Amino acid sequence: MAKAKKKLVFFCKECGFESPKWLGQCPGCHEWDSFAEAPAAGNVTESIKGRLPGSVHRTPAKLNEVQAGEEERINTGIEELDRVLGGGIVAGSLILVGGDPGIGKSTLLLQMCRLLSGQGHKILYISGEESPKQIKMRAERLGSFSSNLYVLCETDLGVVSETIADTKPGIAIIDSIQTMYSEDAGQAPGSAGQVREATSVFMRLAKSLPVSIFIVGHVTKEGVVAGPKTLEHMVDTVLYFEGDGGASYRFLRGVKNRFGPTDEIGVFEMCADGLKEVLNPSEYMLQGKPENEPGSVVTCSMEGTRPILAEVQALVCQTNFNMPRRATDYNRVNLLMAVIEKRLGVRMGDYDAYINVAGGMRISEPALDLGIVAAILSSYRNQAFDSKTVCFGEVGLTGEIRAVNLAEQRVMEAAKLGFKRCIMPKANSQKLNIKESALNGMQLAGFGSIYELLEVI
Repeated sequence: MAKAKKKLVFFCKECGFESPKWLGQCPGCHEWDSFAEAPAAGNVTESIKGRLPGSVHRTPAKLNEVQAGEEERINTGIEELDRVLGGGIVAGSLILVGGDPGIGKSTLLLQMCRLLSGQGHKILYISGEESPKQIKMRAERLGSFSSNLYVLCETDLGVVSETIADTKPGIAIIDSIQTMYSEDAGQAPGSAGQVREATSVFMRLAKSLPVSIFIVGHVTKEGVVAGPKTLEHMVDTVLYFEGDGGASYRFLRGVKNRFGPTDEIGVFEMCADGLKEVLNPSEYMLQGKPENEPGSVVTCSMEGTRPILAEVQALVCQTNFNMPRRATDYNRVNLLMAVIEKRLGVRMGDYDAYINVAGGMRISEPALDLGIVAAILSSYRNQAFDSKTVCFGEVGLTGEIRAVNLAEQRVMEAAKLGFKRCIMPKANSQKLNIKESALNGMQLAGFGSIYELLEVI
């Protein structure tokens, strides 16, 4: 009997919109040429279906009769990782870890496996990219491992799912999802259809066993996880490993978390023997900061509940082109330079501007505005900003300095590191409730507009 033809659909790689036929523009996110062909959802092979445990809950339950309680969490032994996860690993969760090649994803997960296996947890590390000997070579520089860590080098999705179901580990690592292959998907390994098919299998395994599964995902040149956007929708938690390849800093950022906050950040340093936690990022980020140099200003950003002091550097120089260059990762720089030109009468259209946050850290909150304006003016006037002064605040289009949240935590962090003056929005300075003894002699200055910055620089 001829095998039934599998149903294929087209879906958008950006937002996951499905269509029975190819479309030039996605109706959901309006992206052009973003549709890819893949098997329809539910086309998991019968052989794999037979190996997957069935779901425990088959009938609807009344919500008011469900016993909530606190979810069971497993401490990884890595404080920075636990912070981003929201307090530890939730049993039965599916976690996606993405990042550039060589950034340290596998190293971090292998260190986690070492600590968890030492606590008595059964760990299964599945690799589709390395042999057992290669994994052993990487593991030796991290330290000794207990006998609770098992290694499987396999790419066949059916064999991998059967192994997880048979061994029933507490935690499983899939390194990486792009190497998993199922014949039923009918596409090459790493394609969007294969990635989606494999993730759906691991999602069912995680919820039914239950087992906590970490999935390593490669990123594209645009900085997103390779494969369909639906991959991020299917998992419980999405972690991104960031950092400049030329620097030793690494930042683990949570962008989705069903069991905790999504704005926390973990900071690591890449060393010869693996990743080392940075428990005081502010002090670490300011190491090597130049003293009394124009264009260097210290500001404070909130990453979740953690205040982090960072150095904003600006280089403003006269342009040789009709259109000045604006080189920065911060998308509000053009807006802030327009405010400086309009409100302060400084002609910025004749100058190139290069803005950078030292250490490779990516900050997007508006509280960085005041630090950027101060750094630009300092570089433009070639006059140094006081190295013992920290500033933060949002700058509006009329030049006003608007209040930001969690101002007390920012001030306390600056006082703890020995800064002598803090420039902040006037609205925040009027509501602070901090004892004089806690400030360590630091003066507080509340500014209402950027005009007052000219008197400081």
